[in-house]
Amino acid sequence: MAKTAEILEIPATVTERGQTTVPAAIRKMLALGKRDQVVFRGLANGTVVIAKKSAADGDPVIGTFLAFLARDMANQPSRIRPVPKSLLARGKSLVKGVKIDLDAALPEDEA
Repeated sequence: MAKTAEILEIPATVTERGQTTVPAAIRKMLALGKRDQVVFRGLANGTVVIAKKSAADGDPVIGTFLAFLARDMANQPSRIRPVPKSLLARGKSLVKGVKIDLDAALPEDEA
């Protein structure tokens, strides 16, 4: 027996500034995190689809580069090398002393 797709419909209010909040259920469905982006696609029939924006959606250069990397890794897997310890050490030294709280709420202008 085929499973029927359910339609999730959640009302949202558009503010005076033309903004709205993506409802929590939709954020969960799209696996959206803080600072993630979405893309709205308007269809010819008037339907609007919202989706999580991928790197390839936003920048054709990045999409092309990622496709190149995927092809190169598939065609020449022997060229894949681990990140050198010296590069990891350099990265760690660049952020030494930088304190962050991953559980802290973002400031209002970054939410």
